[in-house]
Amino acid sequence: MKGFDYLQAELNEMKKQGTFRTLIPLESDQGAKVVIDGREVIQLSSNNYLGLTSHPRLQKAAIEAIEKFGAGTGSVRTIAGTLTMHKELEEKLAKFKHTEAALVFQSGFTTNQGVLSAILTNEDVVISDAFNHASIIDGIRLTKAERKVYNHVDMKDLERALKESNNFRVRVIVTDGVFSMDGNIAPLPEIVELAEKYDALVMVDDAHASGVLGENGRGTVNHFGLDGRVHIQVGTLSKAIGVLGGYVASSKTLIDYLIHKGRPFLFSTSHPPAVTAACSEAINVLLEESELIERLWDNTKFFKIGLEQLGFNTGKSETPITPVIIGDEALSHQFSDKLLTYGVFAQGIAFPTVAKGLARVRTIVTAEHTKEELQAALDIFEKAGKELKII
Repeated sequence: MKGFDYLQAELNEMKKQGTFRTLIPLESDQGAKVVIDGREVIQLSSNNYLGLTSHPRLQKAAIEAIEKFGAGTGSVRTIAGTLTMHKELEEKLAKFKHTEAALVFQSGFTTNQGVLSAILTNEDVVISDAFNHASIIDGIRLTKAERKVYNHVDMKDLERALKESNNFRVRVIVTDGVFSMDGNIAPLPEIVELAEKYDALVMVDDAHASGVLGENGRGTVNHFGLDGRVHIQVGTLSKAIGVLGGYVASSKTLIDYLIHKGRPFLFSTSHPPAVTAACSEAINVLLEESELIERLWDNTKFFKIGLEQLGFNTGKSETPITPVIIGDEALSHQFSDKLLTYGVFAQGIAFPTVAKGLARVRTIVTAEHTKEELQAALDIFEKAGKELKII
């Protein structure tokens, strides 16, 4: 079909530069090891932090929900698509996050879009960390609010932006709790102190902190002892929770407003029963099986130390997200390909996901990995890294 020549030209250039990638289908469940092209390899690219994607309790809850409520809901939440289990999940999430109320969206991405686009007008300003997730950036683009970006985790620059924006109706500071490509944690206590000093709202996207940081995985707000001082908490049900979706936890006022004004919520069919029931059971698992989080952090320490001792550049990671920063885009993908050849699935990440010159292989260990598997992965990293003269 004619008309897409300009797109094909760009794809051809990506192939020439060695940055064109194809999707890699998995032939197994999402475990510590996965099957690719009939071969079992160690998985280090999944967000399945706690191994909940195949947890027996979640599987059982999903099956029982399908048998009782069917495969889908057939409607958006505001018409006929709200089941009792949807309300129960939201009440459970609010209690878990120590907030008045919570609302579930179809994904973490649409949660950020829905919240920001609903609450900000041209009378307001949004102040965003330079390394925030694409969903936050796109959510800001959907608003008519003034936009200010402060240098990554730079509190002096954040204060500058706050001082320059005292003439707006509402100021909202938005930040990732854990930054998805670098694995560092936002300096939330300092952000909250500045927000209180300048009368601003704080919104935290805890996608990579949910199930990882805080008591029983409650996230960065709880991790820093800031319950009740952060206005908006966004979380995901698709990473450590192991299923699908996103949510916002906040005041009842904001939740009621989003039910009426949050466009992704208003115009998307609600989560099917299997997804909703599995998410609800995942919260129970977090509360009752805290050893999963302990194992996750023990594995994280082991693998992170191993990479650093080999001489890899892991940046400023403080969490199970540990980037191996290469710099060159093509070389990062070559490294990823060689790792897969030797038995480790760890995807290369390049522009536009990260800035040019900061390409990397991003690794994420899970609670499911054994020390033997992680040591085998480290041996493969060493072999591939030396062959490509990265270390």
